[in-house]
Formats: sequence, C-alpha cells, structure tokens
Amino acid sequence: MADTDEAFLNSDDVEPGERIGGIVEFRPDADDTNVRLDRFVTDARQDLSRAYVQELIDDGAVLVDGQHRRASFKLTPGETVTVDIPPPVVFDLKPEAIAISVVFEDEHMLILDKPAGLVVHPAPGHPSGTLVNALLHHAPQISIGGSNRPGIVHRLDKDTSGLMVVAKSDAAQQSLLGQWADHSVRKGYLTLVTGILDDDEATIDAPIGRDPQQRQRMAAHAKGKPAVTHFTTLERLATTTYAEVVIDTGRTHQIRVHFAFIGHPVVGDAVYGHDRATAQRREEPWLRRHFLHAHRLGLRLMDGREMTFESPLPSELSTVLELQRVAARGWAEPEP
Repeated sequence: MADTDEAFLNSDDVEPGERIGGIVEFRPDADDTNVRLDRFVTDARQDLSRAYVQELIDDGAVLVDGQHRRASFKLTPGETVTVDIPPPVVFDLKPEAIAISVVFEDEHMLILDKPAGLVVHPAPGHPSGTLVNALLHHAPQISIGGSNRPGIVHRLDKDTSGLMVVAKSDAAQQSLLGQWADHSVRKGYLTLVTGILDDDEATIDAPIGRDPQQRQRMAAHAKGKPAVTHFTTLERLATTTYAEVVIDTGRTHQIRVHFAFIGHPVVGDAVYGHDRATAQRREEPWLRRHFLHAHRLGLRLMDGREMTFESPLPSELSTVLELQRVAARGWAEPEP
C-alpha cells in the first residue's frame, strides 16, 4: 500500500524520523469526544494523510480497544486507539547523473546547495529525477539500507532552494540526527513576504498541524505540534518586506504557514499566499515559486569543528528583490 501524502514529500525542513513504521497507541481525551476515528488518528499522526489513515482503517490496521471500527466511528475518552503503520514502500533506487552544487564534502558528510524544483527523495509520483538519485551517482558509498532516503537527515520543499547536509556514513548520520535532536543545528532562511512587517525582530509561536478544512495543507491551530519561528526585518520595501528567518522547530511548511498566519504570506506562495501573494506572483511572472531560500547552515563536523555555511540568493530571487527595491525608491521620490 503506497503512501500518497504530498505534504511529507514537499516539506520545508521537517525534523528527522517523523515517518516510521510500527505500532503506536493513542488515548482520546475529553476534547476528542465524538471525534471521528480517521480524524483523530490524522491529528495524532500529522505525518499521515487522512486518505492514508482511511486505507489503514479499511485494512484493519487501526483498532479501538482491540476492535476493528469504521473510519466514521465516534470516539469516547478512555478508549485506546492502536495504529499499525507499515514501513514505507522502498523504491528500486537508481543513480542518475543529475548535477548538484557541492559546497563542502569530506568522507563523512556533504553540504549542497539545492536548486528550486528538485524533489529531495523518491515517492509516489516522483520515482526518479530526485536529489537522492543524484547523490547515489555522486557518492555511491552512501548506504541505501532499505530506505528511500539514504543519507537524508532533513529536507527542503521542492520549491525551496538552499543548503542541505547529507550523511555519507552511518556515524555521520547518527551525529547529525543527534544535533537535530538537541537543536544545535543553526538554520537561517531569507524570505520576501507580502505587506510591511511592523517589528524589527519578533517571534511567531503557534502550533502547526494539518488544516482541518483542507487536509492537503497545514495550518496554525491549537491541536498542532509546537512551532517557533524567529524573524528579523532586513528591508521594508514598497509593498513587501525582506526578512531573515530562524526556526527552532521544523514543522511541515512552517515558515510559509507562520507568515500566512500573521497576515504576511511569502511572496509567490501558491498554497498559503491567498490573494496578495498570488497577485505578487502575477506581478513578477518570472518568479515561478515561493520566495524562500535556506541561506545559512551551521553544524558540527565529525572532527569536532563547528562550521557555518552560507549560500547567496539564487538569481531569480535576487532579481525580484532588486525590482522591489526599485519600486520602493520610486514610491519614496516626491512628485516634481
């Protein structure tokens, strides 16, 4: 049974290990009274789509107090919901001669600058032409190990560009996973958002989970997982703001969801942008993706050195930024 969850495939910077197989248990509380079984499981395991959870229920992989129930079964506090999640389907991964921009490489890890448009790992709908296929060609020693994501410890959305680290050895993978677990990895992003941010510096602290109304999207709501985003305003332009962003957590689409939540969606974001961001995309027709770039990555190498890597804005983003600066200067000039 294939998992068709697009949100996981196209995640901004998701914490490692969210999707694993195995048996997990959940117990509904008072707030879950009369909530549908499929809705409850989807909220509890936000890395699984509702359609996929319904497949699990139909296959008998979801039980309530040991009994098979329908997806529409209404829950009662005190019951135990058991979910048997099968391991993900492993593709026959093939090396492909896809060019990648390597920023740093040693025998243990590789830092690369991912372009927008490149999917990180194979999944239903994207069996080839991914970063993983390119990595297997560039560094054949990376162990597949029954995974679709050899060496991958974090991910960027297909349309987010910027720095990623890939483990080339098992020891490096464990080290990097440990650094993510203790929040010592330093990740910085550059973004252009619609409207003018009032604060020079601020923190957005709002839980993120699947949108209850549109399950293919994420949203800020009380039942989500904790998510914290810090931003620093770099430039206020005519109708947009250029900002640097640092995230404490790595929820699916976190930066895009948080800025949409405060009313300043990322420029060019067709999913969370609403009217202003999509209008901005029409005004900048050469911007065919959202304006989000992972420009800084700091971590500890296997020899103990702490290093920080940086990536400049790609040309399509720097062009849009410069045009916004020109527009801002035009707005600031007094009429003769």
